[in-house]
Amino acid sequence: MNKPLLEMKDVHISFESSTGTVEAVRGVNMTIYPGQSVAIVGESGSGKSTTAMSILGLLPGTGKVTKGQILFEGEDITHYNDKQFEALRGNKIGLVPQDPMSNLNPVWRIGTQVEESLKANNVLEGSEREQRVVEILEEAGLPDAARRAKQYPHEFSGGMRQRALIGIGLAARPKLLIADEPTSALDVTVQKTILDHLGHLAEELGNAVLFITHDLGLAAERAEHLIVMHRGRIVESGPSREILRAPEHPYTQRLVTAAPSLASSRIRAAQETGVESTELKAATSHSANIEDEAVISVRNLNKEFDIRGQRGEKKLLKAVDDVSFDIRRGTTMALVGESGSGKSTVANMVLGLLSPTSGTIEFEGKDTSKLSKKELFQLRRKMQVVFQNPYGSLDPMYSIYKCIEEPLALHKVGNRKEREARVAELLDMVAMPRSAMRRYPNELSGGQRQRIAIARALALHPEVIVLDEAVSALDVLVQDQIIKLLAQLQSELKLSYLFITHDLAVVRQTADDVVVMRKGKVMEAGTSGAIFNNPQEEYTRNLINSVPGMHLEIGTGSNLGLTKS
Repeated sequence: MNKPLLEMKDVHISFESSTGTVEAVRGVNMTIYPGQSVAIVGESGSGKSTTAMSILGLLPGTGKVTKGQILFEGEDITHYNDKQFEALRGNKIGLVPQDPMSNLNPVWRIGTQVEESLKANNVLEGSEREQRVVEILEEAGLPDAARRAKQYPHEFSGGMRQRALIGIGLAARPKLLIADEPTSALDVTVQKTILDHLGHLAEELGNAVLFITHDLGLAAERAEHLIVMHRGRIVESGPSREILRAPEHPYTQRLVTAAPSLASSRIRAAQETGVESTELKAATSHSANIEDEAVISVRNLNKEFDIRGQRGEKKLLKAVDDVSFDIRRGTTMALVGESGSGKSTVANMVLGLLSPTSGTIEFEGKDTSKLSKKELFQLRRKMQVVFQNPYGSLDPMYSIYKCIEEPLALHKVGNRKEREARVAELLDMVAMPRSAMRRYPNELSGGQRQRIAIARALALHPEVIVLDEAVSALDVLVQDQIIKLLAQLQSELKLSYLFITHDLAVVRQTADDVVVMRKGKVMEAGTSGAIFNNPQEEYTRNLINSVPGMHLEIGTGSNLGLTKS
């Protein structure tokens, strides 16, 4: 039998705060063997990252291990000093952090940063290092590595930066690699490439991988063993597929039920067995009264941008190229594609925040480009938007009441007393307590802020809401709550949604119609069922096949009470 690489025995981690001691991790037990892949899943605040960082001695602020043991290769590293941890980090235990933008030095070339990790771990001498840097970047899947090594982080896309971080994490060939949400900010296709590559490297080098993620689909697909954490404790642990097929703990059941990628897998399985799934939230799946009347018609839309400093043909960038679609009243239209496909540019033109180079956008039969300023202002009432980042879309200086009341005041709707009543009504609508009015955005969680953003979008009784990656920055459980809330509001208020996203698992659950974009062009368009069950384009098939967990065989959901027989 293999000796364990890492053992955590009854580990407790506490933080000192102004109100006293906060126990963040309570009694964690975990064993990782050489070559094994393990995933820790749970929502934000469950203690996943704190557990992982304690292995590296990188607990933030006042955090410290107060009880238990952490053994690495049989040696107790629980109370190592900084110097001892430094010898361990990178050399024996590597780390791929979450956010590539804040973890790469913006003023250093990529090659210099990889070289720094070799230098720190005393890997190779000066002249050999340069060659090794190029090899590491090639291993991390970066094309033309010698040229790329001379570039700066801002010249890289998100996926390339993440690969550079993987290269840095694996530079010294560590025995254990901790990947903390390594792909959360990436497109599904880039995500798949990076995870495939990570899996391939782990196989090749024989190192163990510890994934920290809130995406159960990803965890189940990429890890043999699954650990579920909730409020600092491990509530369930075992082989990944077994846990997903038959979760025992109520919290794990909630996670498995809520995860969009697993929901998509169950929808597919239910369709194949001829069972009606309760997980389809699309308007057409539960209502026969959907009209075919288009509330928004987009025809032959084009948008070109001038590129500064370029001449001739290179001066113009065609971001949107001959795009046409209709949004049917009371339904959800999803606009999907990788980053840079032109989705958000189309949304900004629909909202009137960008002027099209050519083409028309009609709202209820009226060409929006021909509207006067006054008419355009009136149109704002009928079209609202919910942005991706709930932290950036609310003014931190405004109370929640002021945030929601602002559009009402701007459009001179009602007197103060009527506006107050409307804000209270809107808070009820998005299931927030009325007492939240007096609070500020910084006092709320990400999911609560997104509810406030939805309440603000509903303030003026709109007909169309543009949801720009509205759930992508949220935890699985919160994501599920917001998706259900949007579906409920749609059926009650007959809303039409334009959903901009790269998350096809969410699209499978929520969208009636889908338009797939690539490099500014429409690749494919049709109903959600047609696109997912019978995609015509290779690009669409790749997008669908890249969704982690979507093709796992975990049953129809009858074990979770999710299907109608």
